[in-house]
Amino acid sequence: MRLVIWVAAAIFVVDQALKYLVVHILQLDRVRDIDVFPPWLNLRMAWNQGVNFGLMASETDLMRWVLVGIALAICVWVWIWVWRAALGRFARIAAGLLIGGALGNVIDRILYGAVADFLNMSLPGWQNPYSFNVADISIFAGAIGLVLMPQGKTAPPAATPRKRTAPKAPRSNPPTRPAEPTQAELFPGPDQPPARQPDQQGRDEDGKSG
Repeated sequence: MRLVIWVAAAIFVVDQALKYLVVHILQLDRVRDIDVFPPWLNLRMAWNQGVNFGLMASETDLMRWVLVGIALAICVWVWIWVWRAALGRFARIAAGLLIGGALGNVIDRILYGAVADFLNMSLPGWQNPYSFNVADISIFAGAIGLVLMPQGKTAPPAATPRKRTAPKAPRSNPPTRPAEPTQAELFPGPDQPPARQPDQQGRDEDGKSG
């Protein structure tokens, strides 16, 4: 956030220095008009008690402090948003422009009761009735920058590594059980000789070793 602070501080200092030059040294609030490079650039003093183009202008002291509170709330909101969202360099510069310009106009409302507008740009054959200042330019540029800031590409989700599983042991076939004797073998018929059963020494009925 140091970039936001530096940009905001630079805009604030330039804005207040020019306003001091115009109001206190050139005394534009008394002279009213100074032609610099007519009709393109002139100094036309205007005390703006509202926001841009005189909107919400009011001579009541309450409205002045309401506008001061709104400007400070916007500065705090932009600061927190940029800080939490971790936006890029372009967005931080835009936020610094907006905050610096808003704080410059806040100081004007506190010191003078209104914003000191003195820059006037016109065209041949057309006189611009409005004046502005450096803070107004900075606020406008910062707001447009935050709206049109480039969106970063979303990083693809990281692939989760596959777990290596131990190779499965081959299945061993269960031992085969000896086939059970059939009923014909256990109980032979009259035409079938009985099955010879080996004795304990491994000999059959004929005395031969099995």
